[in-house]
Amino acid sequence: TMAPSCPTDQLVLQVPAQPLLAGDTVTLRCRVMQDMSVSRVRFYQDEKDLGEVLRGTELPLSPLQLHHSGRYRCK
Repeated sequence: TMAPSCPTDQLVLQVPAQPLLAGDTVTLRCRVMQDMSVSRVRFYQDEKDLGEVLRGTELPLSPLQLHHSGRYRCK
């Protein structure tokens, strides 16, 4: 069986508003805009699939390192 999917335009990637520095503790969160339940998402860094996230809709990047820089999205 396949899990129901959420339209990508309903997902919002939440990132910290402040500038980030190497060594910081950061968690990216993928949220749903409307009243839908999403239990698992995939994160992409510069269009590279980072694989399925084990922690549901969160991607921890701690401690933050230079190779973490890039454009992120979730799906």
